[in-house]
Amino acid sequence: MTQLRWPSRADLQVALVGCLIVGVACVVAYWVVTTTEPHVYPRARWSATQVGALWAVISTIFVLRESYDKSTAAVVSRLSSTSVSFALCLIYLIFLPFHVWALGLLVGASALAVILLGRPGDAVSAGISSAVVMIASRLDPQHAWQQPILRFADTVVGVVVGIVAAWLALRIIRPRLPPGPGQGQGQGQGDAAATE
Repeated sequence: MTQLRWPSRADLQVALVGCLIVGVACVVAYWVVTTTEPHVYPRARWSATQVGALWAVISTIFVLRESYDKSTAAVVSRLSSTSVSFALCLIYLIFLPFHVWALGLLVGASALAVILLGRPGDAVSAGISSAVVMIASRLDPQHAWQQPILRFADTVVGVVVGIVAAWLALRIIRPRLPPGPGQGQGQGQGDAAATE
């Protein structure tokens, strides 16, 4: 059984900086979507823009990991699962409006598609992406087919903000902090030293 221990001052410092980076990155992702989407897509309703901002923030959080290699792998995962969801939902919404049974069908079909494509770890993310797209399509039923496109764009914003924040954190900020838990001298940068 693992014993709980009080974190050291260095551990707390690393954790606080990491949480600050996540928070600032989320604010940036939210700001980018809420300030650009109404100009790029003037017909966007306020509620649809907020869903897009939420989706960008979720993508940013999803991408920020403890190492840059894990963050880039998360980018691939996020984009592949969203692409499958985007394609399936777009095909459906071009021809048919939202229906609760279609929601269930597309969530399951998205998960199955990424499993068949050899990425079973992306099944949950693909299903969630389809759920968000389909439910967002109810906010603007006259232009429901545009939701997959908008949500894909929001995902791209989120992963770009996330990977930039990960790079800044692991290459510039964390090397200036004391080593974190279980790290020896010179290893406090996650995998920064190993990938350079």
